[in-house]
Amino acid sequence: MIHARRILVFFLDVVLIAAAFILSFLLRFDFQIRPNQVENLKTGLVVAMAVKPAMFVASGVYRSIWRYASLQDAYEIFKIVSLSSAVSALSLVYVNGPFGMPRSIYVLDWFLLFALVAASRLVWRIYRETKIIPGLCKGKRTLIIGAGEAGNLLLKEIRKQPEAAYNVLGFVDDDPQKMGMRLSGVRVIGGTSRLSGLVRKHNVEEVIFAIPSGDKDLMRRVIANCEKTKARFKTLPGITEMIDGDVSMSHIKDVEIEDLLGRDPVVLDQSAIRNYLTDKRVLVTGAAGSIGSEICRQVAKFKPAKLVLFDHAETPLFYIEKELSESFPDLRIIPMVGDVKNQDRVEAVFDEFGPEVVFHAAAYKHVAMMEYNPAEAVLNNVMGSRIVADAAHKFKVRNFVMVSTDKAVNPTNVMGATKRSAEIYVQALAAKSQTKFTTVRFGNVLGSNGSVIPLFKEQIRKGGPVTVTDKDVVRYFMTIPEASQLVMQAGCIGHGGEIFVLDMGEPVRILSLAEELIRLSGFSPYKEIDIRFTGLKPGEKLFEELLIDGEGIKPTSHKKIRVMAPVETDLKQVSADLEELFGVARSHELDAVLRTLRRVVPEFVPRYHFEAAPPFAFQRVRPDLFPPQKLALVRNLREETAA
Repeated sequence: MIHARRILVFFLDVVLIAAAFILSFLLRFDFQIRPNQVENLKTGLVVAMAVKPAMFVASGVYRSIWRYASLQDAYEIFKIVSLSSAVSALSLVYVNGPFGMPRSIYVLDWFLLFALVAASRLVWRIYRETKIIPGLCKGKRTLIIGAGEAGNLLLKEIRKQPEAAYNVLGFVDDDPQKMGMRLSGVRVIGGTSRLSGLVRKHNVEEVIFAIPSGDKDLMRRVIANCEKTKARFKTLPGITEMIDGDVSMSHIKDVEIEDLLGRDPVVLDQSAIRNYLTDKRVLVTGAAGSIGSEICRQVAKFKPAKLVLFDHAETPLFYIEKELSESFPDLRIIPMVGDVKNQDRVEAVFDEFGPEVVFHAAAYKHVAMMEYNPAEAVLNNVMGSRIVADAAHKFKVRNFVMVSTDKAVNPTNVMGATKRSAEIYVQALAAKSQTKFTTVRFGNVLGSNGSVIPLFKEQIRKGGPVTVTDKDVVRYFMTIPEASQLVMQAGCIGHGGEIFVLDMGEPVRILSLAEELIRLSGFSPYKEIDIRFTGLKPGEKLFEELLIDGEGIKPTSHKKIRVMAPVETDLKQVSADLEELFGVARSHELDAVLRTLRRVVPEFVPRYHFEAAPPFAFQRVRPDLFPPQKLALVRNLREETAA
């Protein structure tokens, strides 16, 4: 309370209390106070000066920050003025009697004091908004999309900053009733259909989307409308991410490609997940990778008894352990360095920590890279998965969830074939085990390590060109948090042996993705940033599938998760085939690796040019990108297949 400004405000209030009381007398008697009322004036002034300042101090009214005065502050002033005036009036009635002073004095005193005190509080804000804020025009010339609650809160937040980063020129809203109206003094200057012209007319540098509940189609339309302008696009988070309607400058972010996917937010069955994760010992393999690390973040929210992070990459493991320790200080987090291919190490970790739930996310996932290193793909993706699955069976883990990929469906590349091999083994083992083995299959993940989005962004940053393999290539996409949350949800749905397929939504053309990303970066595709086609890399398809022929699909209790009918396999035969596969992989016999993979996964046909399902006629692959030895083997295998 002892602060120079607050003391100054207190003495200002003392002056206003005296002024209000004296002015009420002057108004009552037409500025000619009668001699018989002078004594009443003196007595009333003494009582008012004794009662009201004390009550003002006791009320806590001096704890408010008046530069941000609002209706709530006016209500607080109303309450304290009314209460202090009532106590002062009762005191005067007690001293002078009920008829010692004209009753209109009490009303005038209350009204004048409220008006003077409220005006004194608002005068700084009025001065700041009329004199100081208009002078803060050094920020970027900005339009706000959405003249609603979020837009109004955003404008107020911008104006609070001592050095505003944005100079808001107007609002853009499609509501015809708002056209030409003003929101906090800023005019609604047009609809989104006129945005391109408004951007040029006002030399706008930034456009901020302030419609948290708006659909993604609107965002796409606006960006397409401004394709030829230099304006950059920013947005606020979804309404569920904004706590109590609060908007801060930190919420403003660049529009990302994820914002344009139009995917509905994931609704999790919190109770079911809590039942199998809370107070349980959880182990995540590949914990330092894109999917593995996000699974760790999501699992940590459900307060497991301990969370074991298993990964062979020391530095990324250090960073995810540090992040989780800071975010969840009460959670026991155990980082373990190890390789899933090392059976002794894996079993030692299982034996020491006794995990009850295992998420197996460790895998080599880069398609073209694994075409050059098929033996390593087999050892890591297949043998590593078998070692972890066998350890889960041996140590009686309750739930085992393996992360797979849509590239395991009718694979044309080594990576997909190895993931399908792991699926086959896990399904076979599930039929003999008390452990609930579950496989979750999904497509590409936006923003994951090595995905196209970071690559495109880096190429745009360097001025282009952006490289796309083929103009017709399409992929399924989902965000990292969405994929991780659905993996967790699938883990508590399965009964053992199922393969779950996540709802990937509509497939996305990679070319369209590149064009949108260039526009979001403030450039024009093909003009300022060129797009070049490089041809499909080894093992790549034009499109991905989520189902294999014969796999029936059924709904589950979660609308975004479907389950495949389990396929019966002989565990002994699968184990024998895998042992042969591991043997030739250890000796790096490339020919034998591909042939054995084909025996384990009959639908695997490595090829560099083949007829594909409609609507695509051919896969256009550059043969020069293949290792020469691999290319020869592929040709031989194609001849065998044709025969």
